[in-house]
Amino acid sequence: MREPGGERFDALVRIMERLRADGGCPWDKEQTRQSLKPFLIEEAYEVVEAIDGGDTGQLMEELGDLLFQVIFHAQVAAEQGEFTIGDVLAATADKMVRRHPHVFSDGTASTAGEVLEQWEKLKREERDAVAAVPGSALDGVPKELPALLRSQRLQDKASRAGFDWPEISEVIAKVQEELDELNAAIQGSAPEEVEHELGDLLFSLVNLARFLNLSAEDALRKTIARFSARFRHMERAIERGGRRLKEASPEEMNSLWEEAKASGHLPLA
Repeated sequence: MREPGGERFDALVRIMERLRADGGCPWDKEQTRQSLKPFLIEEAYEVVEAIDGGDTGQLMEELGDLLFQVIFHAQVAAEQGEFTIGDVLAATADKMVRRHPHVFSDGTASTAGEVLEQWEKLKREERDAVAAVPGSALDGVPKELPALLRSQRLQDKASRAGFDWPEISEVIAKVQEELDELNAAIQGSAPEEVEHELGDLLFSLVNLARFLNLSAEDALRKTIARFSARFRHMERAIERGGRRLKEASPEEMNSLWEEAKASGHLPLA
């Protein structure tokens, strides 16, 4: 007997087929892989936003929207005779079993670190089996990821390959070194060098986040939310007096900023 979820999944696939068929939705019928890319990315970020917001009902809805995008892409492929959603499910199931030999076979892995090391090893073996040249330990990180997230994923992979600082104190020293080099570049007034050193500093800060077991992407997004909430608090306070923010003095803005910061319970934006 099939799980109810399986029947509902099949129903969703049939809805997608109907939308793309003759007599279906004109907009859905026009879509291509290229036109759908922004929606796939948008839905993924809306899932992240729902996770951060802590609303499980919203999370359920956004996961459904993301799943529908997967089904949409599979339907486009099916119409072109490439693969079906069933092929996607089968390939993913096979991959998960193959990369978890400690669960489904006779492999061993007792810690999360050992699991990740084994995962990367199996992934490289799969790539090397079909590639003309051996792959890199850094392969598999999409270039389209946000820069902070991509930096951290690359650093994770480099670390698992044995390229890493032994102590966090050395990471902190590297951050300071990069900050000093950025200051020197600014004094030299060479825009390209300033950009280079700023990138190095950001990359080092991401590495520090990794050593602290924090997500640099999440940390910055939360800071952005705090900044937005405090800025809007200043705007509202000034507007209540019939003025615009740029008409306030630096001292007044600073006072309102500290007031917002001290409140600690502003709605995050």
